[in-house]
Amino acid sequence: MARHGGGRGWYGKLIGAALGVTMLAAGASVWTAQAGAVGGSSPGAAASAKPASKVKPVGVTIAHASDKGARGVNITIDDGPDPVWTPQMLDVLREYGVKATFCMVGTQAQAHPDLVKKVVAAGHRLCDHSVSHDTTMDKKPEAYQSQQILDAERMITKASGGVRPMYYRAPGGAFTPYSRELAASRGMRPLGWNVDTKDFERPGTEAIVATVERELPNGPTLLFHDAGGDRSQTVEALRRLLPRLKEEGYSFGFPVR
Repeated sequence: MARHGGGRGWYGKLIGAALGVTMLAAGASVWTAQAGAVGGSSPGAAASAKPASKVKPVGVTIAHASDKGARGVNITIDDGPDPVWTPQMLDVLREYGVKATFCMVGTQAQAHPDLVKKVVAAGHRLCDHSVSHDTTMDKKPEAYQSQQILDAERMITKASGGVRPMYYRAPGGAFTPYSRELAASRGMRPLGWNVDTKDFERPGTEAIVATVERELPNGPTLLFHDAGGDRSQTVEALRRLLPRLKEEGYSFGFPVR
């Protein structure tokens, strides 16, 4: 998600919970996450950022383009999964035959593995959005960045039943050269956005729709949220936008890899 100001009580609780996870993870030296060996550990992997043998590295540049080309649109949904809002968004996406990329916070995925599996079963893609959604990650040491990225990868992969995230989106866009290289070495393309719908601020459904219509010429990757508070405006905005964009000749795809 983008960097936001107030209203961060939910994230305060999330970060508090994540600190406990972080301490446990650090104590166990859990630094790697592989589809075939989710529970494996390799203490030196974080520092070296070397990909596992079964992981194919991808590009380190931040992806924005759509695999559907010039008239493609990428729906990306951050911060979940959430037991209230993620199912509603899955219903809307299914209704209009649209696939999306879900950028999941590690602790949320760990808490709701059933929802992670539903996202995968519906044909959507997974994205690593860090363990605790720290928007100041770019100011933190590399060891901390490694923990946030690799532990979240492990959590999401385990929750999904073995399906690894295909992208990494830094909280608030707080990428660093190191975090991009680390994610790419793990087969996760760094993922940006072109249109911040501002839905996190709950500006109203009409405002969210208007933002997309106004800013879509800036690029195809749209940023929405399915956690962090009442997301009813986002659900309704998607319900309006998906058929409208189809009528305007857009196709829905995934970010390039």
